Order: sequence, then C-alpha cells, then structure tokens
Amino acid sequence: MSALLEDLATVRVLWVRDLLRFLRQPSRIVGALGQPIIFWLVLGSGMASTFRMQGAEQLGYMEYFYPGVIVMVVLFASIFATVSVIEDKSAGFLQTVLVAPGSRAALVLGKSLGAATVALLQAAVFLLLAPWAGFRLGALDWPLLALALIATSLGLTAFGFALAWWLDNIQAYHAIQMTLLVPLWVLSGAMFPASDRHPLFAAIMRANPLTYATAAIRHALYGGVAPIAAPPAGTSLLILLGFCLLCLAVASVLCYRKRT
Repeated sequence: MSALLEDLATVRVLWVRDLLRFLRQPSRIVGALGQPIIFWLVLGSGMASTFRMQGAEQLGYMEYFYPGVIVMVVLFASIFATVSVIEDKSAGFLQTVLVAPGSRAALVLGKSLGAATVALLQAAVFLLLAPWAGFRLGALDWPLLALALIATSLGLTAFGFALAWWLDNIQAYHAIQMTLLVPLWVLSGAMFPASDRHPLFAAIMRANPLTYATAAIRHALYGGVAPIAAPPAGTSLLILLGFCLLCLAVASVLCYRKRT
C-alpha cells in the first residue's frame, strides 16, 4: 500500500509541475495554436473552391479539414511538451525523481499526464472555433470527443516520452518527431480522404493510429456519426485506447532499461 501511495504522489507532483510550467508561459499557447489556426484558415480557404467529395457535395473543405487540425493541435502540443523530458534530464531533475521512492512507471505516467493535459487544454481552446467550421457546440458528442482526445494525447505524449528518454539531443528529437509523425498526420485522413486508387497510401492509413484519432473526432463533431466514410467511432476509440496503452507500456519498459 505504501508503494502505491508513493507512486501516486510521484504522478501528482510531476503532473502538477508540468501543468504549472505551462500556465506560467502563456506564449506557449499562442505558439502552439497559431500555426494550426493559420494552416486551417490559409489551406482551408485555398482548397475551398476545388474540394468536392462524392456523396457529400455539400461538405466544404474548411469543415472537412477541421477535425484533422484538432489532431494537429494535439500532435504539436504533445511534441513540444515532451521536450521537457530531455531538458529535465540535462538539468538533473529526473535523476532526483529516480532516487525518490516512486517507481519509474510512475515517472512515465506523471510526465505523460502532464504533457497530455497541456495538449488537451490547447485542443479545448481550438474547439472554441468549431462554430466557424460549421459545427454547433451543443450538437457535439462530448463523451466521445473527450475520450478520443484523452487517448490520442496520452498515447502521443507517452510516445514522445519514450523517444525523449532514449535521446539526449533536442534537435534530434524534433527531427525524428517531425519526420515520423507529421507524415502520419497527413496520411490520417486529415487533409484528404483515403482512396483505393492508391493502395500503398490506403494501407498506411489503415495501419496509422492517427487515422482513428481523426475519425473518432470527426464522428464526435457530428454528434456520433460522420456524414462521410470513416472508420466506425467504436472501433476507432478501441484502437486509440490500445495505442495509448501500448505507448505507455513501451515508455515504461524503456525507462526501466535505459538509465539517464
């Protein structure tokens, strides 16, 4: 029982520490939200006149693109928040945590929860723009949206923790994250729907966890069922939860095996 209490205390301290660090740096909110908003407005406006989706001709590109930009907000927030793992290692803070009574699994969970909460706060701010994309806030499936965002942010931050724990260089961390995760975001149905005319891209999209994040959020924005072809909401949510648990497990194993 004492070991569990020590782990819970470790999780709480790390969680609150990362949240307070974020709240004391409001410029991070502007930086993390500015790029997705500009991207949504510029690309959405530019594609509006040419985007036509068979079976949903009334769907504009700004509306189609909006769920994908929510995933982008969570993705970028997770990447930038988990950089603190490398910074805390360099400053010696995590070495102090490691000699404390809490376990390394508690360290992983605390840092991941802190970074995920930061990502969720930024996604919540971006959701205030939903009416401008054509969605009514009162018509959203909020439980589905909340579960999808929590699973996505926690999975991405656990993945970021694992990568940051393995690396000791911020530049290398950003290079790998951007090279790996940004293409996966593009091939998630965020910018364009899947097409059987490109079997390789279609296969990548089916195996891509971000595809199911985009699909679950899209369903939630339409009240539970999206008007376009997308993986079912229940299936997407189960895959996201599996992705989240897998990333947490991998990060914990890596944390136990690799010393700082």
